[in-house]
Amino acid sequence: MIQRPIKLCIAALGGQGGGVLADWLVEIAEAEGYLVQATSVPGVAQRTGATIYYLEFFPSTEAEAAGHEPVMALMPVPGDVDCVVASELVEAGRAVQRGLVTPQVTTLIASSHRSYVISEKSALGQGMADDGEITTLLRAQAGRLVLFDMNAVAEEHHSVISSVLLGAICGSAVLPFRKEVFEAAIRKSGIAVATNLAAFAEACRRAERGEESSPAASTSVDIPRRARSPELQPLLDRLHRLPAASQALALEGLRRTIDYQDPEYAALYLARLERISSLDRGQSPAGSGDGELAQAVARWLALWMTFEDTIRVADLKTRPARFARVRKEIRAEAGQLFGITEFMKPRVVEIAGTLPAGVGEWVLRSPRISRWLGHWTGGKRIQTNTVFGFLCLHALGGLKRWRRGTLRFKEENGRIENWLTRIEQLAPAHYELAVELARAQRLIKGYGETHERGWRSFSSLLSHLDVLASRADGAAVLARLQEAALADEEGIALAKELTALNGVPCEAPEPAAGAGV
Repeated sequence: MIQRPIKLCIAALGGQGGGVLADWLVEIAEAEGYLVQATSVPGVAQRTGATIYYLEFFPSTEAEAAGHEPVMALMPVPGDVDCVVASELVEAGRAVQRGLVTPQVTTLIASSHRSYVISEKSALGQGMADDGEITTLLRAQAGRLVLFDMNAVAEEHHSVISSVLLGAICGSAVLPFRKEVFEAAIRKSGIAVATNLAAFAEACRRAERGEESSPAASTSVDIPRRARSPELQPLLDRLHRLPAASQALALEGLRRTIDYQDPEYAALYLARLERISSLDRGQSPAGSGDGELAQAVARWLALWMTFEDTIRVADLKTRPARFARVRKEIRAEAGQLFGITEFMKPRVVEIAGTLPAGVGEWVLRSPRISRWLGHWTGGKRIQTNTVFGFLCLHALGGLKRWRRGTLRFKEENGRIENWLTRIEQLAPAHYELAVELARAQRLIKGYGETHERGWRSFSSLLSHLDVLASRADGAAVLARLQEAALADEEGIALAKELTALNGVPCEAPEPAAGAGV
């Protein structure tokens, strides 16, 4: 005999149908003769927190036999939840963090796909959570785990993830309700019945089999032998002469620089990488020749050479692939119209950076011209679904054929060359420090004020290279300085680290790598 309610908690993001799923479960339970209590606590926003739906189920026959209705809780209690349903991997991890998932009690049903949280997207550095670590945690904490890519199932059947979650609940048998009653609830809704039933059925089968699939792991990249066109074949042949460990990264760098500019620009990327690769011979620790420096430069050089100027931003916003992606995300039907509004706020320095180098420098030197241009720097809203709005951005993106003559290109090209020169100078005697200097490029990203902050931090590190080169732990200190630079936008943590660095004698490094100086 059931002596306590069945307790189920749903964590769903905004727009994923968590409320629909909860309503379906209430309807199903009532059809099966159960008393239900359902409450919800909304998240702060679509991706700063999920909405929590909590439901308790109790058979009405037992309540009648007892002579009174059961007392049911309004919110889940850690260690006392029978089933937790999460519409995304990190939300499942958050449920574990809250103590809602316990090995003795809980069946955890979760989708293995990712919808990145605001903190991941806005992080100054690499802010993404480790999917593998989260999955390991879920396996350790759940009494039973049902984990697969439910978003992919929904996409495959042109459905929504709420119907997939419902199927997984049904297939896991955590609720004593008949499958046909689940299906009846979907039919009664009258919305996309066929597609929702198809997604429900597949999810139900996977849960019944106890299927579990982790997030997709990265696979090795096969380096092609033949290029798409004869024009690109010489570049591919040069790539094959690079150290094997850096070829996959270099291939992506080639593709990125060709897309950004042209094959000639990709050849410059390869030439720069070849300069650095020659330094790896015999310079890696213990003479391993693993190409650690070349790998770092292959990645970060490609990102720096494809810096985000106004031309790049306009080009990306007007590509057909972007409109196709938006259409798919909002599920617009064929022939259905939709609009995209771009929020633009160019500054004088961005306008000057798009001009020919000489003209741009003249603009920045002239307070009068800068003030006049300032009238055009307010926030702009451009609708790219209109002819005028699209043509404005498309014309700006088309300026990439003249990008090499712009002020911004001149500045960034000079900075890249200085960075590579410093790496070449350090590598023979301070190989690990050169590797960390290559990785330090990650501080420079984005455009506008974000780019300026990153460049200031990077410049501060460059100014301390001589001090770091005189230290036995210089590479470890530089790595820690990078983490400090990424800790906050104001640069407070970096300023503290630099003050400590300047105030400690060089001959007294800490014994542990990466420890405080």
